[in-house]
Amino acid sequence: MTQHDWNAHYASDELPWDTGRAEPVLVEWLDQSRLAPGRALEIGCGTGTNALWLAAQGFDVLALDLSPLAIERARAKAQRGAVQRIEFRVHDFLVGEPVGSGFQLVFDRGCFHVFDAAQDQARFAQRVAALLAPGGLWLSLIGSTEGAPRESGPPRRSARDILNAVEPELELVSLRSFEFELMPGEAVAPKAWACTSRRRTQPAQPSTR
Repeated sequence: MTQHDWNAHYASDELPWDTGRAEPVLVEWLDQSRLAPGRALEIGCGTGTNALWLAAQGFDVLALDLSPLAIERARAKAQRGAVQRIEFRVHDFLVGEPVGSGFQLVFDRGCFHVFDAAQDQARFAQRVAALLAPGGLWLSLIGSTEGAPRESGPPRRSARDILNAVEPELELVSLRSFEFELMPGEAVAPKAWACTSRRRTQPAQPSTR
């Protein structure tokens, strides 16, 4: 992720993931989970649409992105809307210093899935686990290996990829399939996973026969 020039996407407005409205899966998930507002972290916040929506729901939000231009735009949005209880920060989540702890919610829409290497995926999950409060939840939206072949769209990860990264550090709460919104120029909406997990209270136990 650190080798990709994300800032160039924002400079050129090449932003197929930036729909300009809160992610429907996040909105539905928060309503169904009945998670009380508290501290929330968004990893890979882009121009801040979802982070601003979470702040409007009563969360104290820290939102991170690698792209200085994305964070600049997100801060401008917050300023125009006079949004309180939100901080936007340029930060590399995988290699940067830890950003705190005690988050009731960690959310990423398509950030975990940009990492190809299993060790990077595992490190991502490990870092999330260290940030969560007891009972806190991580919701990650991840491109899926399901569906027809395609040459564009989000990276594709299998359920096995996800569980191999998540299970050592976190307890899986749910894994369900959905479709990302159809983007301009795409004929079929990309299939994806919505993965919810939480900090372990005890280690995963060895499998038995």
